[in-house]
Amino acid sequence: MRRTAEPFALNAARRYRVCLAWVCACIAAVGVGCTSPRDWIANGFKVGPNYRKPCAPVAPDWIDANDKRVIGDPVNATAWWATSFNDPVLNQLVTEAYTQNLTLRQAGARIAQARALRQIVVGNFFPQQQSVSADYSHNLSTGRGGDRHFSSWRGSFGLAWEIDFWGRYRRAIESADADLDAAMYEYGDVVVTLVADVAATYIDIRTLQTRLELIKLNVENQRQTYEVTEVRFRLGESSEVDVQQAKSSLVQTEALVPQVETALRQSQNLLCILLGMPPEDILGILGAGSIPDVKPEIAVGIPAATLLQRPDVRRAERVLASQSALIGVAESDLYPHISLVGTVGRSANQFEDLFRGGSGFGSVGPTFNWDILNYGRLAGNIEFQDARFQELLAAYRQTALTANLEAENAIVQFLKNQERFELQLEAAKAADKTNELITLQFTEGEPIDFNRVFSVQNTKTQQELAAAGTKGDVAQSLVAIYRALGGGWPSPYLRTPIMASIEQDDDSDSVEEIETPPAEEESAEDEPAIDQVLENPVEETTGD
Repeated sequence: MRRTAEPFALNAARRYRVCLAWVCACIAAVGVGCTSPRDWIANGFKVGPNYRKPCAPVAPDWIDANDKRVIGDPVNATAWWATSFNDPVLNQLVTEAYTQNLTLRQAGARIAQARALRQIVVGNFFPQQQSVSADYSHNLSTGRGGDRHFSSWRGSFGLAWEIDFWGRYRRAIESADADLDAAMYEYGDVVVTLVADVAATYIDIRTLQTRLELIKLNVENQRQTYEVTEVRFRLGESSEVDVQQAKSSLVQTEALVPQVETALRQSQNLLCILLGMPPEDILGILGAGSIPDVKPEIAVGIPAATLLQRPDVRRAERVLASQSALIGVAESDLYPHISLVGTVGRSANQFEDLFRGGSGFGSVGPTFNWDILNYGRLAGNIEFQDARFQELLAAYRQTALTANLEAENAIVQFLKNQERFELQLEAAKAADKTNELITLQFTEGEPIDFNRVFSVQNTKTQQELAAAGTKGDVAQSLVAIYRALGGGWPSPYLRTPIMASIEQDDDSDSVEEIETPPAEEESAEDEPAIDQVLENPVEETTGD
C-alpha cells in the first residue's frame, strides 16, 4: 500500500506546484496591464478604477435668493400640485395619469428589463457552464470471429468555472446594479415630466375657458353697441360708416371664439393622451373651474441640495457609474483567464452495470487561457470604454448645468409674471371702467366720437384677455419651477417609488388619493367684472 501511495503523493505535490506556478505567473502578469498589483489588492482584487461620484457644477445659491418671495427652506415637492393649487380636479387627473399613462408603463417595463439583466450578470459569477449528458448506443463489430453486438450506456455531469481572479464578473455586477438604478431614476424622470405636463395642460384648459368667457362677454357688449348704432342710424343721428365699423369690431371679436375653442379642444385631446385614453370631450368631467390661484412665495432650498436630487441628474450619474465598471471589465481581458473544469460520470455496456463499482469516471483540473496576440484589440477596447466614460462624465455635468438653468429661468419667470399680472390686471380694470363710462355716454345719446367707442371696446377685450393669459402664465411658471426641481418624485402614491406602471392592472383602484387641503373661504366683497371672471369658476363653457 505504501508503494502505491507514494507515487500518488508525489504526483499530487507536482500538480500543486504547477498550479502554484500558474497563479504566480498570473499575478506577475498584472504589471502588464493598466492596474498595478497594489491597486489590484486595494480594489478588492479587481482591476480597473474604483468609482467615486464626481462633483457637478451647481451654483452655491439662487440668483434671486434675496427676493423675499424665494424661500431657502427645503423643498417638499412630493405632491406639490395638491399643496400649491388646492384643486380636487387636478388631484384626480394626476392620480389617473399616474396609473394609466402608457409612457410611464414603458419606463416601468425598462426597470423590469434591467432587473432581469442583472440576474443574468449575477449568474455569470458562478460556474458559467453546467451540463448533464446521457447517451445510449447499440454497436456492431465485424471480424473474423463473426459479428459482435454490444451496447454502450453513458451519463456524465460537467462544469466549467472561470475564477473571477481579476474582478471581471464583479465589475459586471457593479455595472448592472448601476444600470438598474439608472432605470429607476429614468422612471422618476418620466413621473416628474408626466405630473408637470398634466398640471400645465390643465392650467391651459382653465386659461382658455376663462379667455373664452371673457370673449363672449365682450361680444355681448359690442353687440349692444352695434344695435344702438343701428338705431341711431335709422333715426339719422349717425352715418352708415359708424354702423359698419361697429359691425366690423363685433365680428372681429366673434372670430376669436372658434380660435380659442380650437386651442381648447387640442388641450383636451392632449390631456386625454396623458391620461392614457383616446381623445374625447372631457369638459363634462372637468366641470366648472377657474385659473388656479398661486401663493407669491415658494420654497426652493439651495441648488446643490435640490438640483442634484433630480431624477434625470441622478440617472446621468448612475449611467456614469455603470460605465466606470465597464472599464474594469474591458481591462480584465488583458489578463489570463483561469478556469476550473471538472466532469464526473458513469459508463457501462449494460444498463444494470452503470451503478456498480468500476463504472465511474471523472476528471478535474484548472485551465489557462490568455489572449496574448490580441493586445491591440483589447487595449483599444479599454481606450474606448475610458473615452465613453469621459463623454458620460461631461454629460452628467451638463445635465446638472441644464437643471440649474431650468430652475433659474423658472424662478425669474415666476417672480416677473406675478409683477406683470398685477400691472396687467390694473390695466384691464382701467379698460373695463373706461368702457363702462363711454358706453354710458354713448347709450344716453351724448355726442361722442364713434372711433373712440370702438377703440375702447377693442382695448377692453385685449386687456382682459391679456390679464387672463398672464394669470395662467403665473401658474405655468410655478409648474415650471417644480418641474425643474424634480417635483413629483418619489411618488406619493406607492410604498415604493418604482414599478407602479406594470404592477397595477388597468382597472386597479388601489392608488391612494392625495388628501386635498381645505379650500379657502371666498371673499364676499363686490369686485369689477374682470376680477369675477378671473377668480370665479367659468360656467357653461364648451368647445363646440
